[in-house]
Amino acid sequence: MTERPAVCASAELAACPPSSNSRVIDFLAVVRIDSRLAAVARSFGVRTPSLYSHVEDLADLRDGITALALGELAANIGDAIAGRSKKDALGFATAHRAYSTEHPGRWASLQRQAGQAAVDSGAARRIVQVTDAVLLGYDIAVPDRVHVTRIIGSALSGFPNLERSGSFAHSMPPAEQSWPELIDALDFLLTHWHNRGTARERAIP
Repeated sequence: MTERPAVCASAELAACPPSSNSRVIDFLAVVRIDSRLAAVARSFGVRTPSLYSHVEDLADLRDGITALALGELAANIGDAIAGRSKKDALGFATAHRAYSTEHPGRWASLQRQAGQAAVDSGAARRIVQVTDAVLLGYDIAVPDRVHVTRIIGSALSGFPNLERSGSFAHSMPPAEQSWPELIDALDFLLTHWHNRGTARERAIP
């Protein structure tokens, strides 16, 4: 009989055995938003009441997974940008794409509206810090960083998600050749961010 992994409290997922984390995350990668903890319990071969000693509800479990994924991604980004700035620091982007490929379940947990517990987690703060470090290299002013972060996030979530769904599979060249173009485009955008007002004025008849 296959040994089932222990169920860990969502707030303590980072300290759980990797096999336990992976099992939960892989399950949540495919579970429907309207699923119940009963479905999770069946996946672990335990009764639903047993889960309530570890998590409050499915949203609590999902937030725990999200916080775990944010922490891992922040660590990967930190390694990718260490000692680098401007375009060299856009390994930040490649770290996102690699994470989506290497850990699809964890990545899936980031493609949802996070609950307040995940938003307030130390992992979320670390993501903000490493993102700010990249933007600081481009001298992006603090009031503009929310806009820039949203634009970058749209690219770094959109491309991997479309790639993983097969949306790029029926056209040439392959997506691998488009990725450097995306990096170049982000670099151009960030480098010339301060000139966007002038460009808008020129565009107005």
